[in-house]
Amino acid sequence: MIEKSRDDANLRPAGYAELIHHYALEVIPNWHRSMIAFSGTHTINTTDGIVEEVYPLKYWPGEELGDHLEFALKYDGVNLQILVVLFEALDEKEILQYVASKPTGKYARRIWYLFEFLTSKKLQLDDLSQGNYVNILDPNRYYAVDPAQKIKRQRVNDNLLGNPSFCATIRRTKKLEQFEQANFQERVQEIISAYSLQQLKRALSYLYTKETKSSFEIEKVKASSTRTERFIALLQLAETEDFCLKPRFIDLQNRIADPRFQESDYRSNQNYVGETVAFGKERIHYVCPKPEDIVDLMAGLVKSNELLYGTNIPPVMHAAVIAYGFVFLHPFEDGNGRIHRFLIHNILARQGFTNRGIMFPVSAAMLNNLIEYDQSLEAFSKCIMSLVDFTLNEDGTLIVNNDISRLYRYIDITPQAEALFWFVEEAINTELVAELEFLASYDEAKHAIQEIIDMPDQKIDLFIRLCVQNKGKLSTRKRKNHFDFLTDDEILQMESIVISVYGN
Repeated sequence: MIEKSRDDANLRPAGYAELIHHYALEVIPNWHRSMIAFSGTHTINTTDGIVEEVYPLKYWPGEELGDHLEFALKYDGVNLQILVVLFEALDEKEILQYVASKPTGKYARRIWYLFEFLTSKKLQLDDLSQGNYVNILDPNRYYAVDPAQKIKRQRVNDNLLGNPSFCATIRRTKKLEQFEQANFQERVQEIISAYSLQQLKRALSYLYTKETKSSFEIEKVKASSTRTERFIALLQLAETEDFCLKPRFIDLQNRIADPRFQESDYRSNQNYVGETVAFGKERIHYVCPKPEDIVDLMAGLVKSNELLYGTNIPPVMHAAVIAYGFVFLHPFEDGNGRIHRFLIHNILARQGFTNRGIMFPVSAAMLNNLIEYDQSLEAFSKCIMSLVDFTLNEDGTLIVNNDISRLYRYIDITPQAEALFWFVEEAINTELVAELEFLASYDEAKHAIQEIIDMPDQKIDLFIRLCVQNKGKLSTRKRKNHFDFLTDDEILQMESIVISVYGN
């Protein structure tokens, strides 16, 4: 029985909030916190991303463990990270007693299955032989796999996005549903249909290069011409090959990283993300999983990727689960961020989200919106730091003193899915559109300039670029250095063309 506990004189936690309090669970707080008011009405408030919902007294579920588990699934959602920590803290008999008391109940069956799924323990209960199948995730509240795996033992539909080694969740939010309704694929088709095939090829050639440089620049890495060409070649293969496999991850890391930091396997040491704030002092922003957990976590990520292909999960959700999951697991010493961004292209292309041959420069959108990109990463990293007990030695070696694997196995990737959709939208509406519009304007200006004087293409390109950079005018110094062969009248006519096409 759960003893009575109150946050103040009028409120008592329920669902996950009560379970966390009663069992002193060290977990990432659930996005939704339920409270029962002994007096007052139904209210909802949001603070720092946590929705606190206060229910009238009639919603009080009861005093037993099962009461609050059922309340949590009904009102707080499915939080695998909290559930696995709770199940490990409980005496197995408590769960067995609860399930045995109502073995055909829809909530009891879901809890029974999740207990065995998350702990790899089998309760001493006979398989069910009758009853309708119930979904583990409510498709109205979560992005859930369809077709689901039918589990005869509990007569449930396992429609989770992964497996016990790695299983992310994505909640259906208004923001995500609005993004889905935007139909970006149709938007892209409308955009590219307005341009010639030649203009499209030239734009894509530039965008492949820009995407490559942006991905390196996000990490403040200057890419050599060789590494740039290698990354461009990989992007061009993204729509035809599956790179979410261990050998391909290692090959990607070797192609992306400096030759001195190429690896033949996943990392064998503890890494972290931090910054030096004073001599000999580091501020730790993110602690990565322990090296001994990486193999299993990454195997789970690969299996999740295999599962999501061929289901109804929208491509951007799929990409968010795998790409952000990868960067949070950080399996290599170097190159994790670039591989993470590459995987976005790989999955969107193979899922048919992007038109064949079309590439959205997502990294460029991230680079232009670094605050938002950092926030998408920190939405997870900040949550776990208070739960990691670590020691940083003088030589920069970090030692993790507690078990943290569960933090990375069961991530709510909803904030990252929302961010990725926004970056995709930005990549389409700014990078893709801007480059196509620039090329169309360039072709128009070039053709008009050639009617005045037949200059080499390189000179025309330079003239247009210099004028665009200087509000439609060619500076005296630039004219003297590059265009002293032009007359005043020719300069005026050409400047007029640039202004008419690009504006001033």
